[in-house]
Amino acid sequence: MEQRKLGDTKLDVSALCLGTMTWGEQNDESEAFAQIAMARDHGVNFIDTAEMYPVPPRPETYAATERIIGNWFRQHRDRDQWILASKIAGPGNGISHIRDGQLRHNRRHIVEALDASLQRLGTDYLDLYQLHWPERSTNFFGKLGYQHLPHDHFTPLEETLEALDEQVRAGKIRHIGLSNETPWGTMKFLQLAESRGWPRAVSVQNPYNLLNRSFEVGLAEVAIREQCGLLAYSPLAFGMLSGKYEQGARPEGARLTLFSRFARYSNPQTVAACSRYVQLAREHGLDPAQMALAFVTRQPFVTSNIIGATNLEQLKLNLDSSRLNLSDELLAAIEAIHQDQPNPAP
Repeated sequence: MEQRKLGDTKLDVSALCLGTMTWGEQNDESEAFAQIAMARDHGVNFIDTAEMYPVPPRPETYAATERIIGNWFRQHRDRDQWILASKIAGPGNGISHIRDGQLRHNRRHIVEALDASLQRLGTDYLDLYQLHWPERSTNFFGKLGYQHLPHDHFTPLEETLEALDEQVRAGKIRHIGLSNETPWGTMKFLQLAESRGWPRAVSVQNPYNLLNRSFEVGLAEVAIREQCGLLAYSPLAFGMLSGKYEQGARPEGARLTLFSRFARYSNPQTVAACSRYVQLAREHGLDPAQMALAFVTRQPFVTSNIIGATNLEQLKLNLDSSRLNLSDELLAAIEAIHQDQPNPAP
């Protein structure tokens, strides 16, 4: 599998990254282990997780995903063969069971969250530590329009970066990254790092797929010019672009069948555009999921495409998308749909 530089670091990461947010909820430990083994055998060296996982977040399963990954490392003793990323949760999002719900990106929370993640993961360092979403009120998680709150109180970005710098100097973090971040937030973090000598964000993990290409509007140029590439999540739009939810189908055990909270890609405009992409893939003799994944992976601002699955058949299909080259004719057809129905999902 193709390897790409993680920002301006010396680390090479696979073009596909193994996502883990179903482990501990839809997948048990044995199934997660099988996914890790298959991904490794296909050339993946990059695993992404978070203290909040699995999703949907609930007290009974809190941090199960990191514990599963830690158990893999303890049994296989191959931590040095993986690029490992995790994230610290932010405030809101209906989470009250993590540090009493009073979540901040300040020194105290960063130290507590990081140390707990390291212990669960069975490692003394993370290759990449990310802020899962901004502490400030801004447009993320399906919000396109920005509504300013003049009295919004959040940890100064300077304090956040200084605390992360301390953890880098302590050897607990190799590099830092952002997630669900805006162009202003990304550039502000980069500017502060450059002016103060603090660690520079090497990636931004945001949603990107055929139904939501909003990253292209402001962040794509930042990603390329600042060497702060996209770690694309939801490349299949909660599985919608696989075609399995066509005509209102709700397969047993699927995410949208089990959890009503995942509604970001369910509005009528999104469903209609999704059907067009699924049909286009089938007209070209392609699997819809592989076409959607290949489109994301090929973008010049993408460092790695985060894939996830709940069974090995899905995972193999997703992994094999790395070998798919999309023709100019197909790319033109994709662009025609996008021009007709641009970013129907927020």
